[in-house]
Amino acid sequence: MGEFSPIHWLIVLAVILLLFGGRKIPELAKGLGEGIRNFKEGMSGASHTPPPPVAPPPVTTTAPPVPPTEEKK
Repeated sequence: MGEFSPIHWLIVLAVILLLFGGRKIPELAKGLGEGIRNFKEGMSGASHTPPPPVAPPPVTTTAPPVPPTEEKK
């Protein structure tokens, strides 16, 4: 009752695949790998400076032309 057989592991993997779907599993694995990597870097004391954030392009808006104003005398 203590150890899992290969059949048990296949059943567990099938349930995980059904719960998360085929597209979500690589994203979860990538996030887990990045988390482990960050943890190891933090434990080793290596200072990792993230790249500077990329500024979004400036937003340009065009306003409708302003009608000329008539001056009253």
